Amino acid sequence: MEYYGKQVNKLIEELAKLPGIGVKTAGRLAFHIVGMPKENVEALAGAISSAKDNICYCRECYTLTDSNICPICADKERNHNMIMVVENVRDLAAYEKTKKYDGIYHVLHGVISPMLGVGPSDIKLKELMVRLQNNDVDEVIIATGSSLEGETTAMYISKLIKPTGIKVTRIASGVPVGGDLENVDEVTLLRAFVGRTVL
Repeated sequence: MEYYGKQVNKLIEELAKLPGIGVKTAGRLAFHIVGMPKENVEALAGAISSAKDNICYCRECYTLTDSNICPICADKERNHNMIMVVENVRDLAAYEKTKKYDGIYHVLHGVISPMLGVGPSDIKLKELMVRLQNNDVDEVIIATGSSLEGETTAMYISKLIKPTGIKVTRIASGVPVGGDLENVDEVTLLRAFVGRTVL
């Protein structure tokens, strides 16, 4: 049933396709957007379009950036001998919020999940191994989630890296089983980082 006409319903429909946005929230957002001044709507639409056109993967760590190298990888003050491996860019952001980790990252863009048909070649593992060959890295911290897939991925990475002689550690428990790192508070993330164990 179309209550508001095709244009409003189309806007609600498109917004509802975003992750975590249900139909009710999409409706509230749509009404807010419709009520915004035209220049604000154009600025929002322009920002979305520009982001899509200009954002790419960092050629080092594979986070999202608008240049070849992200600000973290380009920062000479960071410890480039320590790489934290995370599942996605949201997990990277979660650790950055702690303001206690001064190393660099590697974003996998997923985890190994045979049930979903995701194998080692479907995530950025090959790229991680190339980085380890080409750089002087002392420690790799595996910070994948504590789900079955996260643990499977952690063990797989550990087996790949162990023969290189690079120290491999795993963030400590304290992060809830099956929980996403992006939803964990900063104190718990910090304790997980500080309490990491050697694999």
